Amino acid sequence: MVIRKDIRRGVKLVRDVVASRKAQHRLRGPLKLRELRADNHFKIAVYFADGPVNMYQMRQWYQPLATLAKTWPVLVLSRTGGGTLKLMDESPIPVAYARTVPQLEQIVAEQDIRIVFYVNQNPRNFQMMRYGRCWHVFINHGESDKMYMITNQFKAYDYSFVAGDAALARLDRVLWDYDFDKRAIKIGRPQADYFSGELPYRPDERQVVLYAPTWEGDRAAAAYGSVATHGVALVTALLATGAHRVIYRPHPRSGVVDHLYGAANKAIIAAIAAANARDVTAQHVYDSGPDLGWQLAAADVAIVDISAMVYDRLATGKPLIITRPVNPTAVIDTSGYLSDCEWLPAEQAADIVAQVDRLSHDDAAVERLQGWVQRYFGDTAPGVATERLHAAVQHLMDEWDRFAAVHDHDVAILPGPTLIPGDEK
Repeated sequence: MVIRKDIRRGVKLVRDVVASRKAQHRLRGPLKLRELRADNHFKIAVYFADGPVNMYQMRQWYQPLATLAKTWPVLVLSRTGGGTLKLMDESPIPVAYARTVPQLEQIVAEQDIRIVFYVNQNPRNFQMMRYGRCWHVFINHGESDKMYMITNQFKAYDYSFVAGDAALARLDRVLWDYDFDKRAIKIGRPQADYFSGELPYRPDERQVVLYAPTWEGDRAAAAYGSVATHGVALVTALLATGAHRVIYRPHPRSGVVDHLYGAANKAIIAAIAAANARDVTAQHVYDSGPDLGWQLAAADVAIVDISAMVYDRLATGKPLIITRPVNPTAVIDTSGYLSDCEWLPAEQAADIVAQVDRLSHDDAAVERLQGWVQRYFGDTAPGVATERLHAAVQHLMDEWDRFAAVHDHDVAILPGPTLIPGDEK
């Protein structure tokens, strides 16, 4: 078993190196053609030091950032070749590639960056955070009750944009001596203002069920993924009814750590293809596209793991079921919505049709859900969260002007390189 794992890791390492070199080669043309304005044009940067596998963390911010850029020009600072290629292909806002620290320094020197957004906790964030004449703001890549959301790393940033009261209560339990009134700013879920898109199927009388599991996690405490424990059974049951349409949207990292999850993921995809081949009117969907929103809005019922998808769906106020992790050491925060949610244990996965039917006709469950929507996101009326995001940015821009005036005569000294151990570039 150990030898097999070592072999898989070795193969993955070789593939990563080959992919990186291919990305560098493919970038040469686009980078030569790109014209990055060197006239202090960009005021906001979004720092992304990850590759394509974590692109989902950026995708959910595309539309809010594109809207924000109409007021404050926004630039994505990408640090990997593969990630940059994806961003250049997808991003509605400009992308700059800064593979090395000197390249990053050049971009910062050419632009008037006043706010830097971070969507994750990549260790290389600290190569950007050494710049002191801008606000470093953690915006995260989703709202959830996962252990990731209660890390002391929040303190590393000048400010954090959080969804609502539930996030503040969660952080208040773990962050000592943290000025919540100043540093944590509630903005709701602006992504929900863009939960729309063209459906890949023709609506009919079938009940639409979204199954959107997370990945297996890299440690037992975060083992929330259900693909290998619940997924095959529940999707098989739903495909067999003829009354349901399944939208299957797996996490892009499914199977990265545990090959059993990768195998289960492939089995589900194959089952969906076979069901569509048997009945062309079924129109089941395997969704691996970059856009997230239409799935959440279109589904009559959603089945998700403990992840940000819980709260993305919660923002719609529509019925959802949460898979209960099989691993007994998986950390579950039961102080919030997970204390009152609709759980699906693995042993009941095959009985999902009855569970979906019950929840579809449970008015009391819907009413309880609305209370949690308010606690997590506040006012979810269309456009309100976007307004709060813009107001938060305006506040930080005003604060930047205030401090810039105070320090107007200071001598600007560019800090020396801050290197992550093992990374000299």
